[in-house]
Amino acid sequence: MFKRIGLFLITNLAIVFVLSIVLNLLGVGPMLDQQGLNMGSLIAFAAVFGFGGSLISLVISKWTAKRLTGATVITSPANEQQIWLVETVRRQALKANIGMPEVAIYDAPDANAFATGMNRNNALVAVSTGLLRAMDRNEVEAVLAHEVSHVANGDMITLALIQGVVNTFVIVASRVVGYLVDRVIFKTERGHGPGFFIVSMVAQLVFGVLASIIVCWFSRQREFRADAGAAAISGRDKMVSALQKLRLTAGQPHLPDQVSAFGISGSSGGGLKRLFMTHPPLEERIEALKRGL
Repeated sequence: MFKRIGLFLITNLAIVFVLSIVLNLLGVGPMLDQQGLNMGSLIAFAAVFGFGGSLISLVISKWTAKRLTGATVITSPANEQQIWLVETVRRQALKANIGMPEVAIYDAPDANAFATGMNRNNALVAVSTGLLRAMDRNEVEAVLAHEVSHVANGDMITLALIQGVVNTFVIVASRVVGYLVDRVIFKTERGHGPGFFIVSMVAQLVFGVLASIIVCWFSRQREFRADAGAAAISGRDKMVSALQKLRLTAGQPHLPDQVSAFGISGSSGGGLKRLFMTHPPLEERIEALKRGL
């Protein structure tokens, strides 16, 4: 766990350092410093808030997921199905070279599963009651392998790092735009006028939407990688069959927003909505597996 936190903090500092250099090379930093906006302080402020929220969410991700979904961790298997679930995850974790995750079941009508946790050796893998009813054991095995692959790939911390990066840029960019508009358009000479606060808020909303597109793109790529990892662990045919079953039983996912990005199945859509999808369409995932991607 401490290695992961160290990586998170080192990445944070590296991004702040690179951002400072880029702004200085472009002449933005010195210009704004002369105008009364200290870029060093702004970047430090943005990094603390941008990465702070992501780090806190990552640290409490298991606790949050359990509370939001009502997932019950299998500590002492009560029946043959629970024994099979725990042993299957144990076997897959050994194959993926990670620590044994906690295995849980949560009550939901849709066929879904998720994995979370900041440490690849202390994660949580949970499946819905709807998934256990809808799929046979080969398909459930593939779904579990998909979630174990997410853990092995470090997808939770990777997504948190990406979110922290874009949060930092959004905070910096929105305040720079607000400051420039306040000085150039509203002619504010000292301190911050109303233009700074209004434009900063609007810019933060706009940049936040653009940042969400970037985060969602990365999220879709990690789903392809987890599918490929599941195929390597449990077999490609099993994973293809599981995705086909998900497509047949697809409905509105019941996972809370805070956990939905980590589910095996997400919402679908086309056009502009596709840009904000955390999961690729199931048809594309199936085709990628069949092509061996």
